[in-house]
Amino acid sequence: MALADRTEGGASPGALEGVRVVDMSTVVMGPFATQILGDLGADVIKVEPPGGEPTRHVFPQRHPGMSALSMNVNRNKRSLAVDLKNPKGVEILFELLDTADLLVTNLRSGALDRLGLGYERLAERFPRLIYCHAQGFRSDSALANRAAYDEIVQAASGLADLMRRVTGKPYYVPTILGDKLCSLTIVYSALAALHRRDRTGRGQLVEVPMTDTLLAFNLVEHLEGYTFEPPLGPMGFGRSVTPTHRAVRTKDGWACILPYSLKNIHDFLAAAGRADLAGDPRFTTPAGLAEHRAELYELIERIAPEKTTADWEALCVERGIPFSPVLDITKVTEDPYVTEGNLIREAEHPTEGTYRIVQPPVRLSASPATVRRHPPRPGEHSAEVLAELGHPLREIQELAAAGVVAAELAEGR
Repeated sequence: MALADRTEGGASPGALEGVRVVDMSTVVMGPFATQILGDLGADVIKVEPPGGEPTRHVFPQRHPGMSALSMNVNRNKRSLAVDLKNPKGVEILFELLDTADLLVTNLRSGALDRLGLGYERLAERFPRLIYCHAQGFRSDSALANRAAYDEIVQAASGLADLMRRVTGKPYYVPTILGDKLCSLTIVYSALAALHRRDRTGRGQLVEVPMTDTLLAFNLVEHLEGYTFEPPLGPMGFGRSVTPTHRAVRTKDGWACILPYSLKNIHDFLAAAGRADLAGDPRFTTPAGLAEHRAELYELIERIAPEKTTADWEALCVERGIPFSPVLDITKVTEDPYVTEGNLIREAEHPTEGTYRIVQPPVRLSASPATVRRHPPRPGEHSAEVLAELGHPLREIQELAAAGVVAAELAEGR
């Protein structure tokens, strides 16, 4: 399926049409954020080293520089591959920033300062620019210059400890939650700053520390009794940190059976053939449930193998009891909900062949998010972007020959 199929039929431009984003970020946190901005219509230019940024070189990949992970966070972008350690490369970046609304980077502050790309210098030269900087720890903290990956942030934010409370060991959640949550935080923070810039004419620094972001995320419910001073109970949301709060095995698979309200619990127990427990005081008052929640989950776990997943689904759906079979992630492309919504589709990349696209999840009625560009090859659009900045072809060829940029130039030109 061609990418253009998403925008045929008179669809309106994206909500961020006219916004230019310079993506000087690496790995997932920054690139995923800028991909979202691109899905929403922004012109995103990915500035990376001539060999491509690190995520391009992990596996699997069909061709060098086009890893699966990089393809999942770099659609709707153009790639400008430039050596920022070369003064001419920095000059090119400055030319680009002069046309930009937003810069996103997750390089450490020290590296940015060495390149002459710290906030103070750029704010003086580009007063309207929104400078969004994401890193592991706050810039004014003692940990500011420490390396931080998702596992580090899961540990530093208490998320690994929450896993310990459930499993007995401080495991990492098996998804890069910190990176992706910070991606979303970058998006909404940058949009807020752009809105203010449009009112005041002035840009600003937007700092997104990963650890602070994930800590704030965790404490929404897990601050719990410590919300009050003196505390009214322990820290940790009881339902989430109950070890038996988990999916259960049915006669033929796995399912999430979650009688949530007191009525749900009564209806579930009655329908499951445990009418004798439907009026049990442990499960009929909020106070009783708070004290005996683990026993309820243990009971559900014992009952669940008596019926098939389909039987439980019918029973629960009929009574309005929250339920879902556990999706085998390896079968996501076959899941009816996914296929009916065309949430994952195939496209043909010019060099990488058939690949899958996970569609933008949001739906805007007047300015829909779209996939307009394939993930770019390193430097695929260097010549195009430089030409837009006013560089003639001969100069682009000279910059490429000198290694200042990596550019795909048509043969014979």
